[in-house]
Amino acid sequence: MTKKFLNPENMPKTAGYTHVVDARHSRTIYISGQIAFDENGEVVGVGNLAEQTRQVFENIHIALKAAGLTFDDVVKLTFFLTDISQMKAVREIRDQYINTKNPPASSAVEVSRLITDDLLIEIEAIAVAD
Repeated sequence: MTKKFLNPENMPKTAGYTHVVDARHSRTIYISGQIAFDENGEVVGVGNLAEQTRQVFENIHIALKAAGLTFDDVVKLTFFLTDISQMKAVREIRDQYINTKNPPASSAVEVSRLITDDLLIEIEAIAVAD
């Protein structure tokens, strides 16, 4: 395996993410920030963060599949939310997609606005193929 998920003992305990992912001799895939648009370019779940989060993860799933990968290959997620206090709801959906035994490194940022006012979340991903 070319990926190691590391949480050094002298770092703070994590809540559903890994501090360090060491990927060696691998192909790296960068997935642009995904938003809650369906295949027709329509916003899914206006006003509903859970529905939007699920759509975003489905979009990431499609992108990963196009590259011949799965969520097991994701080593980094970056979340952009218009209300960071809702991160718990996002994590609950995220955990239905990621490998929770070796979760990716993650960052979460509150933003004042996304590309349209109806969007509540955007997520970008980095995946590494063994």
